[in-house]
Amino acid sequence: MGESLISLIVTTALLLGSPGPATLALAATGATVGFRRGSAFLAGILVGLCVAIAGAAIGIASFLAKFGQLKIIMQVIGALYIIYIAIKIATSPVIDQTSSNAAQAPKFRDGFILNLLNVKAYAAFFAIFSGFLLPLDNAATSYFFTGLVCILVATFVDVIWLWFGSAISPFFSKPCEARILRVIFAVLMILAVAFVLTELY
Repeated sequence: MGESLISLIVTTALLLGSPGPATLALAATGATVGFRRGSAFLAGILVGLCVAIAGAAIGIASFLAKFGQLKIIMQVIGALYIIYIAIKIATSPVIDQTSSNAAQAPKFRDGFILNLLNVKAYAAFFAIFSGFLLPLDNAATSYFFTGLVCILVATFVDVIWLWFGSAISPFFSKPCEARILRVIFAVLMILAVAFVLTELY
């Protein structure tokens, strides 16, 4: 049981914590609006991830694998939405994070939709449930606690990414530097989307 748990934690951390569209979006949000204002976006990403976990558990991943056109449509929509978030981050006005203007912070809805349309997340959890399911008394319990471990690990790594963005933002406090940082993160997000699509096709 101990070895299974460690394997699950390490695999989940590698799958969800490595640089990708969602993690880079969190870092960019932290750098743009700070940790506190980025928490709603983080919450949306995690709730969307819960949907992906539930979807993988009930077989949505295998359903998407059978219907290739639907999978492609979701991947394209998801990629376009991530690009939209990247552009939003890159072009938003540079404001003081301590000011009362929080209008430019990505919202809960943005994070939720980002992961809701993330077909790769469904596939990742389908792989986890297929190969790293915790060996417990019955299937329902195994799926529940495996999913719980996944969401706890995801919360940990996503908080780190948001904090990382927030931590480096003081080094880019001038408007010109802040704009450069935002554009860099936006470009990295778009490149991550392109890489994921290349890997899929």
